[in-house]
Amino acid sequence: MGSQEQPAKTAYARLQSPHDPPLRVIAVGAGLGGCAAAIALHHHGHEVVAVLDKVRNFNRLGDSLGLGENAYKLLARWGCNIREIQEIGNQAPTMKIRRWHDGKVLAEQPLMDMAGYIGHRGDYHDIFLKWVRDRNIPIRMGCDVISYTDSDPTPSLTLATGETLSADIIVACDGIKSLARHLVLGAVDEPISSGYACFRAYFEPSEEMKADPARNAFLGEDSVNFWIGPDTHVVQNTLRGGREFNWILTHKDDGDVPESWFQPGDMNEVRRWAADIDPNIREAIMTTEKCLDWKICYRKPLPTWVSPSSHRIVLLGDSCHAHLPTSAQGASQATESAGVLAVCLSLVGREDVRIATRAYEKLRFPRVRVSQTHGEDLRDRWHNVLKNVDKNIEIDPEMVKIKNRPLYAFDSEQDAKDKWEEVSARVKRECARGRIEPLCD
Repeated sequence: MGSQEQPAKTAYARLQSPHDPPLRVIAVGAGLGGCAAAIALHHHGHEVVAVLDKVRNFNRLGDSLGLGENAYKLLARWGCNIREIQEIGNQAPTMKIRRWHDGKVLAEQPLMDMAGYIGHRGDYHDIFLKWVRDRNIPIRMGCDVISYTDSDPTPSLTLATGETLSADIIVACDGIKSLARHLVLGAVDEPISSGYACFRAYFEPSEEMKADPARNAFLGEDSVNFWIGPDTHVVQNTLRGGREFNWILTHKDDGDVPESWFQPGDMNEVRRWAADIDPNIREAIMTTEKCLDWKICYRKPLPTWVSPSSHRIVLLGDSCHAHLPTSAQGASQATESAGVLAVCLSLVGREDVRIATRAYEKLRFPRVRVSQTHGEDLRDRWHNVLKNVDKNIEIDPEMVKIKNRPLYAFDSEQDAKDKWEEVSARVKRECARGRIEPLCD
């Protein structure tokens, strides 16, 4: 019996706009969230006038980043070749969660259970930027937004150069320090210390390190390992068959150094924290030349993500739902939010944009809170499971496993469509009585 003929692959087709002319959108921030927003909005037929970023050049910033299947399927739907990301991501089939002092494996899971393929944030960013440029969406660098005008039907922003830009929708995807947060909230919200900080290092191992048995235990192939102990944990990630190496040490911290991706870390402090960790990883950390010190700050859930007057300036990604590193879902949730915003805007007429933006925040808030709390739960389980127990006690693997797998089956765009009638009716009632119910207290 001959082999069955395989069906032809369906070529990607951008959706037609339901509006004539299409809604015009400006995205502020060209990070992963801003790029995802531009790609999603473009796919759904909206006109992305520009993606703005205040920096003049993009550098290879950060270290490890993961994208879950919930993000992959959306990106593929929007015409992105996700193999470009998968091929540069960590190829290890599993990740191991280990005991702090001796490296005993407490649990082993498929790598996909945490964050899909883990790669370098800078490399992923380059691919997202490429996808935006492939769609002929302008990326404008050196555009520092200094103010917003929340006017209906055409909100605008002003750049430091004095130039003013306007659109039907402005999407602020420029992170936790976004100026648009102040407009949306009506006040400046200060970060709150989480009580934790991360020392982070990412480097290419030297030939000397590769040849040193005390430091090369995890350099032979791609691998992902976690060491957990009381109030601390270490993440180790080897990429490109040992050509790149990353470690992150999360620890208790009450310091007042401000949030920054560029704050140099104190390697003497690192060595103090890592003094009693598993010898197989200890020397690789101890002999690292330099690292960064990232204070993990907490921000309370926002009661709204949408500007109060026009309802046309919208927050997305870290600007409204930042995640802890242990969630491994920050970029994935920003991608989901991009899809929901684009869908909602396609389900209303031009005069009903406020229905779309208010439905967007109501649809997304419960979902991101689940994802955020997964990260909090994992950190707390890892930091407490070995407290006040004998060093050789057997730990139930379920106590330390990462539990992100249920997040992956979710289709944020389909969810928005399924709930649209109910949520949009609720928003219309709130608009009619002149009071939008807050997302939280």
